[in-house]
Amino acid sequence: MMKLVLTLFVAAVLCLPLAAQKRAITLPETAAPTGATPLFSPGIVVDGTLYVSGQIGADLKTRKIPADFDAEVKTALDNVGAILKAADMNFNDVVAVQVYLTDMSQFARMNAVYTTYFNLPRPARTTVGVTKLALPDAHIEITVTAHKSGLSLMK
Repeated sequence: MMKLVLTLFVAAVLCLPLAAQKRAITLPETAAPTGATPLFSPGIVVDGTLYVSGQIGADLKTRKIPADFDAEVKTALDNVGAILKAADMNFNDVVAVQVYLTDMSQFARMNAVYTTYFNLPRPARTTVGVTKLALPDAHIEITVTAHKSGLSLMK
């Protein structure tokens, strides 16, 4: 009888949902100044899913936004790519994308650059027109969700 109770207890414990562990993805270029607390993480991995914070088209080192819109889109996607790489992922692991544009008339130009980064089948995507972004000179912000089975939380 005791063996049955112990077996049932172990089975019940194993069936309890495990608390999701999360790991912050950081890049040296996005680190908070020494002694400062970061306001957000560039990315968070939970159970093999990476959630990337919105990336604008500013160079990670200089924080400058290119004057050319196509270059700005490319830089935003390169910033996303750097976070994906830091999480041991790539653009093929992306399952959803959200694009925020301050000028919807730039949609076709954004799309022309965007399609060079994502292979078929492309991720699900939402594109939204906004009046402005947090950085006044920014015209685009992109966030993604990516998934990779078996991704380690340890790094």
